[in-house]
Amino acid sequence: MERNVFFISDRTGITAEMLGQSLLSQFEDNVRFNQKTLPFIDTPEKAHDAVARINAAAENADNRPLIFETVVRPEIRAIIAESKGIIMDFFHTFIGPLETELGAHSSFSVGKAHSTRNIHAYDTRIAAVNFALNNDDGASTRQYQDADIILVGVSRCGKTPTSLYMAMQFGIRAANYPFTEDDMERLQMPAAVKQFKKKVYGLTIDPMRLHQIRTERRANSRYASLPQCMFEVREVESLYRREQIPFLNTTSRSIEELAATIMAETGLERHIF
Repeated sequence: MERNVFFISDRTGITAEMLGQSLLSQFEDNVRFNQKTLPFIDTPEKAHDAVARINAAAENADNRPLIFETVVRPEIRAIIAESKGIIMDFFHTFIGPLETELGAHSSFSVGKAHSTRNIHAYDTRIAAVNFALNNDDGASTRQYQDADIILVGVSRCGKTPTSLYMAMQFGIRAANYPFTEDDMERLQMPAAVKQFKKKVYGLTIDPMRLHQIRTERRANSRYASLPQCMFEVREVESLYRREQIPFLNTTSRSIEELAATIMAETGLERHIF
């Protein structure tokens, strides 16, 4: 079964997508979702255009489109409500109960969830991203004393995307260091990393999955061969156990789950809210 899905927002659509996809993931074994994001629907003209697209999708299907929206302005929401879709209104579902509980009225301000009004939080996020980029893949170890965490692991096990996600979402200064093929014969913790051992967290991966990822990057190479992948993973996991470094398998985990698990297990607290 297929279902058309629209994520609609008067800003970026990130919140509508995130919440909507979390709900849809519970049904993806039985339903194929055709997803479309419509951001910056902040005028009546844009709202009418969105309704036209929704209605066109409804006419070409045997069921109603699903609409996940986080539109703030009532007049824009009223136009979207005229469409032939079924609406999941995240914003107003919770605003009413919150107004009652807090004894205050909502400001109905557009874009507050992702604004740069909190300059400190914005600056923290940018500084963390720059730190992750400057300390990616062992490019430099001079700033490790300033790191909140140092991710280690074999090449292509997910260190870089996890570091950048933690920087973007939580303001965490995450460095990462790779164990390369040349390190494997007598694998040890590099001195630059070992002196900050309390900050070190290991990543590992299923060798077959690592083989697939490396083959896409460098097919028919020793680097991508399954025996080499098996050898590297075995040696690195042995190092983790020997040095008592906590580690996590990235094979079947999303970046979001990896970051959240690492934060929980290490006790790191996010620097931005």
